[in-house]
Amino acid sequence: MFLLLFFFIFIVTYCSFCFLLVFVFVAGKKEVRVLILGLDNAGKTTILYKLYAPNRVIRTMPTIGFNVETVTYKNLNFSVWDLGGQTNIRPYWRCYYANTDAIIYVVDSADRERLGVSRKELLSMLAEEELKNARLLVFANKQDQKEAMSVVEVSQALGLHAIKDRQWHICKAAAIKGEGLSEGLDWLANAISGTGGATGTDDTTNDLAELSSASSIATEAQPTPTQ
Repeated sequence: MFLLLFFFIFIVTYCSFCFLLVFVFVAGKKEVRVLILGLDNAGKTTILYKLYAPNRVIRTMPTIGFNVETVTYKNLNFSVWDLGGQTNIRPYWRCYYANTDAIIYVVDSADRERLGVSRKELLSMLAEEELKNARLLVFANKQDQKEAMSVVEVSQALGLHAIKDRQWHICKAAAIKGEGLSEGLDWLANAISGTGGATGTDDTTNDLAELSSASSIATEAQPTPTQ
């Protein structure tokens, strides 16, 4: 009888301990809502699934609507929403803005003809009240293509240096190869957590030949009015 009681107490204690560990592990992860936006064919869905399952080969197709996955990184649970970037879908992006912590904006660095459209969509989006506190990570994607613009050229074309009301960062990427994504996610995780990458400074004035990324942080200046 004593052995049965001891065994029962042991099982209850063990199960309680395991439950506590799981609770601490889950509760300890901060939930972060992220939108992946940009024009169609920029590589948004490829980036989503390279972040979600880096070693899995996934064939993507134009997104009609959205894709959503949870990416766990550095004690953060990123709920990542990939929204379609076709012309007739972009007006509906605003339906997803509420409670967004960060924007990942993807640019096709080889699509010079539509860079002006990409800039217009970006600045229009950043002017939305619901996104005033959202961090901005820009991926200058498709850097593996010969005709791709440099990250400096993309940054200048998008007018990123005029953004003074939020934390932002731009880095080069070749999503199909998974290159540059972890660097961007590192910055975003640090910006959300309030450490390291969030205190970076704008360094696009350095030697342009060696530059691989640029970043800026919000200042005390008031915001200027402007997938």
